[in-house]
Amino acid sequence: MKRLITAALFTAMMAGTAFADTTLKLVEVITSPERTETLKSIVAKFEAANAGTKVDIISLPWNEAFQKFATMVSAGDTPDVMEMPDTWLSLYGNNGMLESLEPYLAKWEHTKELTPRALELGRDVKNTAYMLPYGFYLRAMFYNKKLLQQAGVSEPPKTLDDFVKASEAVSKLPGKYGYCMRGGPGGLNGWMIFAASMAGDNKYFKDDGTSTMNSPGWAKGIEWMVDLYKKGYAPKDSVNWGFNEVVAGFYSGTCAFLDQDPDALIAVAERMKPDDFGVAPLPKGPDGKSFPTIGYGGWSMFSTSQNKDLSWKLIATLEGPEGNLTWNKKIGALPAYTAAEKDPFYAGDQFKGWFQELADKNTVPTVMPTYLEEFAFFKDSLAIKTSQQALLGDISAKDLADQWADYLTKAQQKFLAKK
Repeated sequence: MKRLITAALFTAMMAGTAFADTTLKLVEVITSPERTETLKSIVAKFEAANAGTKVDIISLPWNEAFQKFATMVSAGDTPDVMEMPDTWLSLYGNNGMLESLEPYLAKWEHTKELTPRALELGRDVKNTAYMLPYGFYLRAMFYNKKLLQQAGVSEPPKTLDDFVKASEAVSKLPGKYGYCMRGGPGGLNGWMIFAASMAGDNKYFKDDGTSTMNSPGWAKGIEWMVDLYKKGYAPKDSVNWGFNEVVAGFYSGTCAFLDQDPDALIAVAERMKPDDFGVAPLPKGPDGKSFPTIGYGGWSMFSTSQNKDLSWKLIATLEGPEGNLTWNKKIGALPAYTAAEKDPFYAGDQFKGWFQELADKNTVPTVMPTYLEEFAFFKDSLAIKTSQQALLGDISAKDLADQWADYLTKAQQKFLAKK
């Protein structure tokens, strides 16, 4: 008996030692100081519930995240869990690098509480849950009430024509501009929104895989964006602006309009009085429709993880009702749980613009073609370089539309050939 007890004690001690040596690597890619601190607080609860387990959080700056993470992966330095942007899911999911979360979701008590949209988008690649979305980013239009009043504009623009007129009026004020254009990293959304709205259609491809980017309606929308910049209705240096710059441009009063997701509300609400700004639905195109992009981020597990069950526990902590609401309230995304709509935090006036869009049949939330393996490079590299060339006059708006159409046509036809 004494030997059995000793053996059992020795086994338990060894197991405890092995468990204590467990370290999970978590990569954050849509990074800001506030997001990272929130992530650390949720992870701390996971560590407390799993004694001896540590989580090493690696935060990559968003403007460089795509290249830096690709370098990590190519060097074999893969994480256990990562924050997965929608635009990267196809790249890593189609290459067999991500672990299917289906076995875990089948047993998880909270799966049934997630919105159908969350589960649908998480299964965007091969109809398999390679990612569990934590929330959604839907574009709407922030507007500066004081600047509009000073410019003699009575209400936020409801059409693209109204938007141009209002931007022109504001741009006549000394040192002020109409539109906080995002010409740098992450700027593709604006181009897609206004081009689709001008075209009155959000179809990216014809049945044969040919891109619509250089079709008359889409090309006109691309030219519309270029003209806004060239006419001086956006700050000159906005050609290089990313998320932080456009948000700062808005709350500082440099420009009157900003198309952004709810995550921008955090910084804006901290620096502007509630009565000084509003959030309205995006202006509609000639056909009376608008197509705000809806993006999403989530949690993925890499197939190379040596601690898959523990990695799932980490994802479950991050994605569970408590962690999910805590996370989304800080980052500004619309949560993945159906019950979240009843939370007082989302019932305030500041979120009305987004909920009005969701309720309007002529406002169509649009997912970009993230299922294409080539899309991550297109969005985070090619689109930035070529759109900046067009804004600066190095290429024409038609050249830009043609280049985008050529690249996306090849990607789509390659995708169709595999089906």
